[in-house]
Amino acid sequence: MSGPAVGGPAGDPGPPAGESAPVVVGVGASRGVAVSEVVELIEAALAAAGCADRPVRALATVTAKSSEPGLIGAARRLGVPLRAFPATALAAVRVPDPSAATAAAVGTPSVAEAAALLAAGPGAQLIAGKRKSVPRGGPARATCALAGPAVTDSGALTAGREGAPAGSSPAADIVMTSPTRPAVARIGGRRSSATRRPSAIPPAPRRPSDHPSSPAHRRLRHP
Repeated sequence: MSGPAVGGPAGDPGPPAGESAPVVVGVGASRGVAVSEVVELIEAALAAAGCADRPVRALATVTAKSSEPGLIGAARRLGVPLRAFPATALAAVRVPDPSAATAAAVGTPSVAEAAALLAAGPGAQLIAGKRKSVPRGGPARATCALAGPAVTDSGALTAGREGAPAGSSPAADIVMTSPTRPAVARIGGRRSSATRRPSAIPPAPRRPSDHPSSPAHRRLRHP
């Protein structure tokens, strides 16, 4: 049975005609994962789920992994933000494939699936469950899962039956993908860190001879 509409009142018509519903990609990673491994995994997951033509809205992960260069680089390459949620928020999301090992490592039994569901908003559904990367010549260092709002036969966006809680999502940090923007911005609160704007360059002090009342200045004006 459908719940309240996602992102708007009941009966939200969803994306404009001709546009596909967006996808949020939850990502987990081991330290040192390569950007190419993350991007190739995401592309493979989208293709396998039949979502290659759907726009990716954001990548999402646990806060402890939000500074991983491979994830930041993947978000930058895809041109989307990387959203980061606290482990406690992810641990509260019901997922089909929880992991005790993941819980011991980062404080939540799910990163990719829970982050995807939480970032996709209240009532989101998994489009594709956790998938591991398949690098050549080494162990898998990345996982991903896909989530989005449930869609009815008429195309309206509705709440799903699993995943993100019905209430509003907790605040998430967004790791900006542009090198010219702040490193981290806070959603639902103050920015946790930001680049400072350069202060205005102070005017050069006047030399004594530059003052209108100085003898040198008078000589220049009246030779």
